[in-house]
Amino acid sequence: MEIHSSLALGRKEQTKEGDYDHSKTKVLHFSMNPASLAKQQRKEEQHQLQEECERLRELVRVLEGGGSIPGNLEMVGSLQSPQEIAELKKQVESAELKNQRLKEVFQTKIQEFRKVCYTLTGYQIDITTENQYRLTSIYAEHQGDCLLFKASSSSGGKMQLLETEFSLTIRELIDLHLLHQDSIPAFLSAVTLELFSRQTCA
Repeated sequence: MEIHSSLALGRKEQTKEGDYDHSKTKVLHFSMNPASLAKQQRKEEQHQLQEECERLRELVRVLEGGGSIPGNLEMVGSLQSPQEIAELKKQVESAELKNQRLKEVFQTKIQEFRKVCYTLTGYQIDITTENQYRLTSIYAEHQGDCLLFKASSSSGGKMQLLETEFSLTIRELIDLHLLHQDSIPAFLSAVTLELFSRQTCA
Protein backbone atom coordinates (compact mmCIF):
# COMPACT_ATOMS: atom_id res chain seq x y z
CA MET A 1 0.00 0.00 0.00
CA GLU A 2 1.35 3.38 -0.98
CA ILE A 3 2.23 5.76 1.84
CA HIS A 4 0.84 9.28 1.46
CA SER A 5 -0.43 10.41 4.92
CA SER A 6 -1.00 9.08 8.39
CA LEU A 7 -3.99 8.37 10.62
CA ALA A 8 -3.34 7.61 14.26
CA LEU A 9 -5.57 5.04 15.97
CA GLY A 10 -5.60 3.95 19.57
CA ARG A 11 -5.13 5.53 22.92
CA LYS A 12 -2.34 8.04 23.13
CA GLU A 13 -0.48 8.87 26.28
CA GLN A 14 0.72 12.37 25.56
CA THR A 15 3.43 14.13 27.47
CA LYS A 16 2.73 17.35 25.57
CA GLU A 17 0.45 18.40 22.72
CA GLY A 18 1.22 16.50 19.54
CA ASP A 19 3.22 13.67 21.20
CA TYR A 20 2.06 10.08 21.48
CA ASP A 21 3.41 6.74 22.66
CA HIS A 22 4.63 4.83 19.60
CA SER A 23 4.46 1.51 21.50
CA LYS A 24 0.73 1.91 22.17
CA THR A 25 -0.32 3.72 19.03
CA LYS A 26 -0.81 2.04 15.67
CA VAL A 27 -0.28 4.17 12.55
CA LEU A 28 -2.16 3.20 9.37
CA HIS A 29 -1.25 4.63 5.96
CA PHE A 30 -3.85 5.23 3.23
CA SER A 31 -3.08 5.78 -0.44
CA MET A 32 -6.42 7.45 -1.29
CA ASN A 33 -6.90 10.10 1.34
CA PRO A 34 -8.33 13.62 0.99
CA ALA A 35 -4.92 15.29 1.07
CA SER A 36 -3.56 13.12 -1.73
CA LEU A 37 -6.68 13.58 -3.82
CA ALA A 38 -6.55 17.36 -3.39
CA LYS A 39 -2.87 17.44 -4.30
CA GLN A 40 -3.44 15.32 -7.39
CA GLN A 41 -6.38 17.47 -8.41
CA ARG A 42 -4.35 20.67 -8.05
CA LYS A 43 -1.58 19.10 -10.14
CA GLU A 44 -4.00 18.18 -12.92
CA GLU A 45 -5.60 21.62 -12.85
CA GLN A 46 -2.18 23.27 -13.05
CA HIS A 47 -1.29 21.11 -16.04
CA GLN A 48 -4.54 22.02 -17.76
CA LEU A 49 -3.95 25.71 -17.09
CA GLN A 50 -0.43 25.49 -18.51
CA GLU A 51 -1.76 23.85 -21.67
CA GLU A 52 -4.50 26.46 -21.95
CA CYS A 53 -1.99 29.29 -21.56
CA GLU A 54 0.19 27.80 -24.28
CA ARG A 55 -2.78 27.53 -26.63
CA LEU A 56 -3.71 31.13 -25.88
CA ARG A 57 -0.15 32.29 -26.53
CA GLU A 58 -0.19 30.45 -29.85
CA LEU A 59 -3.54 32.02 -30.71
CA VAL A 60 -2.14 35.48 -30.01
CA ARG A 61 0.85 34.74 -32.26
CA VAL A 62 -1.51 33.60 -35.01
CA LEU A 63 -3.65 36.71 -34.68
CA GLU A 64 -0.62 38.99 -34.71
CA GLY A 65 0.76 37.22 -37.77
CA GLY A 66 -2.51 37.48 -39.64
CA GLY A 67 -2.79 33.73 -40.20
CA SER A 68 -5.76 31.39 -39.85
CA ILE A 69 -6.42 29.42 -36.69
CA PRO A 70 -5.08 25.85 -36.90
CA GLY A 71 -7.36 22.96 -35.96
CA ASN A 72 -5.68 22.39 -32.61
CA LEU A 73 -6.78 25.86 -31.49
CA GLU A 74 -10.46 25.57 -32.43
CA MET A 75 -11.41 24.71 -28.85
CA VAL A 76 -9.20 27.36 -27.30
CA GLY A 77 -10.86 29.71 -24.92
CA SER A 78 -12.65 27.13 -22.77
CA LEU A 79 -11.70 29.19 -19.72
CA GLN A 80 -13.02 32.42 -21.24
CA SER A 81 -16.44 33.97 -21.32
CA PRO A 82 -18.60 33.76 -24.48
CA GLN A 83 -18.05 37.48 -25.01
CA GLU A 84 -14.28 37.01 -25.02
CA ILE A 85 -14.55 34.10 -27.44
CA ALA A 86 -16.74 36.16 -29.77
CA GLU A 87 -14.21 39.00 -29.64
CA LEU A 88 -11.37 36.60 -30.47
CA LYS A 89 -13.34 35.27 -33.43
CA LYS A 90 -13.87 38.82 -34.67
CA GLN A 91 -10.16 39.49 -34.37
CA VAL A 92 -9.38 36.30 -36.29
CA GLU A 93 -11.85 37.18 -39.06
CA SER A 94 -10.41 40.68 -39.28
CA ALA A 95 -6.84 39.32 -39.40
CA GLU A 96 -7.74 36.77 -42.08
CA LEU A 97 -9.48 39.42 -44.16
CA LYS A 98 -6.46 41.69 -43.84
CA ASN A 99 -4.16 38.84 -44.81
CA GLN A 100 -6.29 38.04 -47.88
CA ARG A 101 -6.25 41.67 -48.97
CA LEU A 102 -2.49 41.82 -48.56
CA LYS A 103 -2.13 38.70 -50.72
CA GLU A 104 -4.30 40.26 -53.42
CA VAL A 105 -2.35 43.52 -53.34
CA PHE A 106 0.94 41.62 -53.42
CA GLN A 107 -0.21 39.54 -56.40
CA THR A 108 -1.28 42.69 -58.22
CA LYS A 109 2.08 44.34 -57.54
CA ILE A 110 3.90 41.26 -58.83
CA GLN A 111 1.97 41.40 -62.10
CA GLU A 112 2.66 45.14 -62.42
CA PHE A 113 6.36 44.55 -61.77
CA ARG A 114 6.55 41.81 -64.42
CA LYS A 115 4.86 44.05 -66.97
CA VAL A 116 7.26 46.90 -66.19
CA CYS A 117 10.27 44.57 -66.52
CA TYR A 118 8.93 43.27 -69.83
CA THR A 119 8.41 46.79 -71.15
CA LEU A 120 11.77 48.16 -69.97
CA THR A 121 14.05 45.19 -70.64
CA GLY A 122 12.18 43.47 -73.46
CA TYR A 123 12.20 40.14 -71.59
CA GLN A 124 9.41 38.21 -69.92
CA ILE A 125 10.89 36.45 -66.93
CA ASP A 126 9.27 33.29 -65.56
CA ILE A 127 10.35 30.97 -62.77
CA THR A 128 10.34 27.41 -64.13
CA THR A 129 11.77 25.52 -61.15
CA GLU A 130 13.61 26.48 -58.00
CA ASN A 131 16.49 28.85 -58.85
CA GLN A 132 15.79 28.51 -62.58
CA TYR A 133 14.48 31.33 -64.77
CA ARG A 134 13.20 31.45 -68.34
CA LEU A 135 13.68 34.66 -70.37
CA THR A 136 11.59 35.21 -73.48
CA SER A 137 12.38 38.21 -75.65
CA ILE A 138 9.66 40.54 -76.86
CA TYR A 139 11.28 40.14 -80.31
CA ALA A 140 11.43 36.33 -80.25
CA GLU A 141 10.83 34.86 -83.69
CA HIS A 142 9.21 31.70 -82.33
CA GLN A 143 7.21 31.03 -79.18
CA GLY A 144 9.73 28.49 -77.91
CA ASP A 145 12.73 30.77 -78.38
CA CYS A 146 13.98 31.40 -74.83
CA LEU A 147 17.02 31.56 -72.61
CA LEU A 148 17.34 29.56 -69.41
CA PHE A 149 19.40 30.80 -66.49
CA LYS A 150 20.07 28.95 -63.27
CA ALA A 151 21.15 30.66 -60.08
CA SER A 152 24.24 28.98 -58.66
CA SER A 153 23.51 30.42 -55.21
CA SER A 154 20.32 31.03 -53.22
CA SER A 155 20.94 34.78 -53.31
CA GLY A 156 20.94 34.76 -57.13
CA GLY A 157 24.26 36.59 -57.23
CA LYS A 158 25.71 34.23 -59.83
CA MET A 159 23.80 32.97 -62.87
CA GLN A 160 24.62 30.22 -65.33
CA LEU A 161 23.20 30.01 -68.86
CA LEU A 162 21.68 26.61 -69.68
CA GLU A 163 21.60 25.23 -73.19
CA THR A 164 18.39 25.53 -75.21
CA GLU A 165 17.61 25.19 -78.89
CA PHE A 166 17.60 28.96 -79.17
CA SER A 167 20.93 29.41 -77.36
CA LEU A 168 22.57 27.14 -79.93
CA THR A 169 21.75 29.70 -82.63
CA ILE A 170 23.59 32.57 -80.88
CA ARG A 171 26.93 30.95 -80.05
CA GLU A 172 28.90 34.00 -81.16
CA LEU A 173 27.05 36.27 -78.72
CA ILE A 174 27.58 33.77 -75.90
CA ASP A 175 31.31 33.49 -76.61
CA LEU A 176 31.79 37.24 -76.79
CA HIS A 177 29.61 38.58 -73.97
CA LEU A 178 29.48 35.68 -71.50
CA LEU A 179 32.75 33.79 -71.94
CA HIS A 180 34.99 36.72 -72.91
CA GLN A 181 33.37 39.79 -71.32
CA ASP A 182 31.57 37.95 -68.49
CA SER A 183 28.55 40.26 -68.70
CA ILE A 184 25.00 38.94 -68.68
CA PRO A 185 23.44 42.43 -69.17
CA ALA A 186 25.61 43.00 -72.26
CA PHE A 187 24.66 39.53 -73.54
CA LEU A 188 20.93 40.14 -73.09
CA SER A 189 21.22 43.55 -74.77
CA ALA A 190 23.07 42.01 -77.69
CA VAL A 191 20.41 39.31 -78.07
CA THR A 192 17.71 41.99 -78.04
CA LEU A 193 19.50 43.99 -80.76
CA GLU A 194 20.09 40.82 -82.81
CA LEU A 195 16.41 39.79 -82.70
CA PHE A 196 15.26 43.36 -83.29
CA SER A 197 17.48 43.67 -86.36
CA ARG A 198 16.14 40.38 -87.74
CA GLN A 199 12.59 41.70 -87.53
CA THR A 200 13.35 45.11 -89.03
CA CYS A 201 15.39 43.63 -91.86
CA ALA A 202 12.84 40.96 -92.69
